[in-house]
Amino acid sequence: MKTNLKMTLAVLAGFAIGTAAAQAIRGQQVKTAPAYVIAEVEKDPTKTQDPTAAQKYAEEAPKTIAAFGGRYLIVSDKVQAVEGEAPKGYIVVIAFDSLEKARGWYYSPAYEAIKPLRQNSRKSRILIIEGVAEQ
Repeated sequence: MKTNLKMTLAVLAGFAIGTAAAQAIRGQQVKTAPAYVIAEVEKDPTKTQDPTAAQKYAEEAPKTIAAFGGRYLIVSDKVQAVEGEAPKGYIVVIAFDSLEKARGWYYSPAYEAIKPLRQNSRKSRILIIEGVAEQ
């Protein structure tokens, strides 16, 4: 009986040590910082507006974003400027798991194919920004 008890305690101790070691290793792994694509999109009255191109872009863009694990966080024209000028349109924020995925999406053949639709229908400013890695 004493041998079985010692064996059980040894197995439990080994399991506890293994679990603690695995958690310590996971905690030491470098976490990848997320990245965000921020777009300021305005309707430029000096450009010829092409509603068909804008609609086609709105239908196709989400598919290209999803292919890189991106997700929309913000699509809104309800922007309150507290300093500086307010945007003349709307803001879009798209989250990606990493800077590489955000860049991969922006320069992908699928997005390159539809990018002219946006460029010809709306004036915009696009930024890719690296976020802060979770601690």
